Amino acid sequence: MLRSWRRAFVVSLIGLFALLHAGCRTGDGETKPPTGQPVSFSGQTTLSTGQTVASTGQTVSSSEQTAPPSAEAKPPEGEPPKAAVRELRVSETVLGRIEGATTLPVISPDMRHAAWVVERRGKQFVVVDGVEGKEYDRVDGLVFSADSKHNAYLGADGGKCVVVIDGAEGKGYEGCFGPGFSPDSKRVAYVAQRGKKCVVVIDGAEGKEYDGMEYGRDESGAVRAVIFSPDSKRVAYIAARASGGGVKHMAVIDGLEGKEFSRIGEHSAVFSPDSKRVAYWAQREEKQCVIVDGAEGKEYDFVGHSLPGGNVIFSPDSRHCAYVAARDKKDVLVVDGAEGKEYDVIMDGSFVFSPDSKRVAYVARRGEKWVSVVDGSEGKEYEEVVGPGPVFSPDSKRVAYGVERDKKKLVVVVDGAEGKEYDNIRNIRLGFSPDSKRVAYVAGRGKKSLVVADGAEGKEYDGIMAPGPVFSPDSMHVAYVASRGQGRGKVAVVMDGVEGKEYDRIPYGSRLVFDSPTKLHTLGVRGGEIFLVVAEITE
Repeated sequence: MLRSWRRAFVVSLIGLFALLHAGCRTGDGETKPPTGQPVSFSGQTTLSTGQTVASTGQTVSSSEQTAPPSAEAKPPEGEPPKAAVRELRVSETVLGRIEGATTLPVISPDMRHAAWVVERRGKQFVVVDGVEGKEYDRVDGLVFSADSKHNAYLGADGGKCVVVIDGAEGKGYEGCFGPGFSPDSKRVAYVAQRGKKCVVVIDGAEGKEYDGMEYGRDESGAVRAVIFSPDSKRVAYIAARASGGGVKHMAVIDGLEGKEFSRIGEHSAVFSPDSKRVAYWAQREEKQCVIVDGAEGKEYDFVGHSLPGGNVIFSPDSRHCAYVAARDKKDVLVVDGAEGKEYDVIMDGSFVFSPDSKRVAYVARRGEKWVSVVDGSEGKEYEEVVGPGPVFSPDSKRVAYGVERDKKKLVVVVDGAEGKEYDNIRNIRLGFSPDSKRVAYVAGRGKKSLVVADGAEGKEYDGIMAPGPVFSPDSMHVAYVASRGQGRGKVAVVMDGVEGKEYDRIPYGSRLVFDSPTKLHTLGVRGGEIFLVVAEITE
């Protein structure tokens, strides 16, 4: 059943005032995993390639990370020549020292910059790639723009809170929270307290006053109240107004208020990929429904689920809209208003459209057995289908997912065929290569972890870091970050089985970004310094 939805939170005057005096804290108590430790996650792999943003700092070393090949020698007569020895060449650029940081480093989307908060003599300030910003009583809400060229944060000082964008302060308010950039990185929006009211501030212009605003966390975990469309031209948020001794909520889209409801899902408004459509879920008395393009759908006991920003999804081509709904203790997937088969449970966050928008898949339970449902057809029953649920290949023709069978033995199922059994494949992302021909995932054997690519096992490690294995743009190479040793062990980039230089940890939120078929970059921490790390495989 969909019982995991959370109560929406209305930011009132009191809440915002408390936010200011708590130093403009934007979290809700959620904690992040310790950096450098294996973490759990769900979803499909997204590769970023061809990043060209210039890094800053001083290049301090460049070294080959495997033993150099031995001197060439002619093989004995009749024997085949030896295979070339692969090497992983690694160069580093110091971005700054993070000793004394009061927060985990915030990583730019292109994985080339880092920012963090430092406290000194009772004051706090932001450091971006080693460059210090202005001091405040409290700093919070640090975020980079999508193009990684800009940053914003909240600064509280002398009873006022300001949003600081690229070092420039905005107007002071009694309280403010949730600064966020538009997808094109040209616009900024946040919520501010003005007297006893709340206003949305977009590009420095204040909107209409309300008694409160809904907020939630986006996919990155950042607090957000204002949602931009993918083309950055449209804006949506959920506002609250005191009414008859209670509170009414309404979606405000492009400045226009929608119908009032007793509740609207926190951060539930979502734009379609083409930015032309918008949907959200709302509650009237004891029933809930989804509103798509202003039209109310059928009422259910519950709609949506607990994942941030994932209550309603559009297909990649923007033509279809889907969500999970519950009625009479049964779950159904609703696509364009049409209900699918009833199940006891549909797994939160498991339903997904294929890249070509022609197929849909999800995980469901009937009785004690779980199945993967693809295009309405059920696969084989298992004791459990493990996260993240079905994953489509880029060409939309193949499907893979992990399952549990035979009392805690776990396997990956690709196109209906079961792979080798392992002790653990839970919560570790599996994915297809860009050409859709290859599959890789993280598996466990005893207390060790290893990457399995096309059925071939890699070396065992104490852990494989998020986001798990990543394919190169040409699908020929596989890379990941592995850890050796427990607690304060070391981590290293591994490409095609060749290990690079060791680091104390990889910052939380970092990932591997291929710049060419054989070259990638990421960030690493060693000895209190954070580095831009570039690794290239050679023969």
